[in-house]
Amino acid sequence: MIMNNKKDTQILLLSLLMTSIVLGGAFWGINYFGIWQFSQNKDSQPSDSQVNQNNSEDKTSGTPKDFFRQVNNVPSGLFNYGGSTTWAPIRQQVDSVIQSVYPNFRLRYTDPINGNAGSGTGIKMLLNGQLAFSQSSRSLKSEEYQEAKNKGFNLKEIPVAIDGIAIAVNPNQKTTGLTISQLQDIYVGKIRNWSEVGGENIPIIPYSRRKEAGGTVDFFIENVMNEQEFGANIEYIDTTTQALRKVADNLGGIYYASAPEVVPQCSIKTLPIGVKTDQLIPPYQSPFVPLSQCPKLRNQLNQSGFQSGEYPLTRRLFVIVKENGEDDEKAGLTYAELMLTNQGQTLIKQSGFIPIR
Repeated sequence: MIMNNKKDTQILLLSLLMTSIVLGGAFWGINYFGIWQFSQNKDSQPSDSQVNQNNSEDKTSGTPKDFFRQVNNVPSGLFNYGGSTTWAPIRQQVDSVIQSVYPNFRLRYTDPINGNAGSGTGIKMLLNGQLAFSQSSRSLKSEEYQEAKNKGFNLKEIPVAIDGIAIAVNPNQKTTGLTISQLQDIYVGKIRNWSEVGGENIPIIPYSRRKEAGGTVDFFIENVMNEQEFGANIEYIDTTTQALRKVADNLGGIYYASAPEVVPQCSIKTLPIGVKTDQLIPPYQSPFVPLSQCPKLRNQLNQSGFQSGEYPLTRRLFVIVKENGEDDEKAGLTYAELMLTNQGQTLIKQSGFIPIR
């Protein structure tokens, strides 16, 4: 019995010794490689931010050192901003990263008290002192410049991204494309049946947001309608979501909206458009992805066509700044500057729009 106890004790001691060696080696390895990784990350971080490193790398294809380092003297404080609904994907993608890098540069999106959000209402709120800066999907109008001067300051528009207007129709619509002239005739009420533009004998039901809604409607009226009034056949809706549902449910429906909002959708399709019938350019990357494969595969924007201007309905997105020498001006200029950094342009691309640089 004694001999067996000694043998058992020796085996137990040997097992404990081997376990200690293994655990010690693992602990050393974890510490060694953990410290190495931390030192590598620390060296690659921007000098003013060690926070949210993983968040930054998940949101962009760049490295942490690209984190808006070109921008200095970012102001502190709470700044109200608002405007274009087209900007919603950018606000979601870019603004959250800005907040993580510069937590003291606090941005608060502000809806209008009366009416719907849009470029026009955002600029109006800026003129009335309700916003520090605004976001717009159209250029400033001469009357807006004049109103600012009457109030003792100037307005400045800073382009930061490129967008396009896409035309949405029912996925079973047989029309293969439209010219700008045909699109105009549809919305003034001259063309009322799809058979007039290569489709079936079905009445056309054009949907639109109201003129006062925002920059997308303003752009459409100026560049497609040539400043003509909408026809009596127009059905007005409040939001793009509502309009796309109507188009998906109605073979005769047609609607226009910002391309990133429309092109990837699974319930509608977008049409190629052009100045001439033999020069129709799609807003999506060819070939068209059948909607039966959506959402596993989605159509992507025709970025080269938008950047080159080959796609005819392209526009720029602007940050509108109030030049009054106060903190609001600094906030607007800083926001635009952040958008124009390499990091900002990468995030804009990831949000579905075309970088301007």
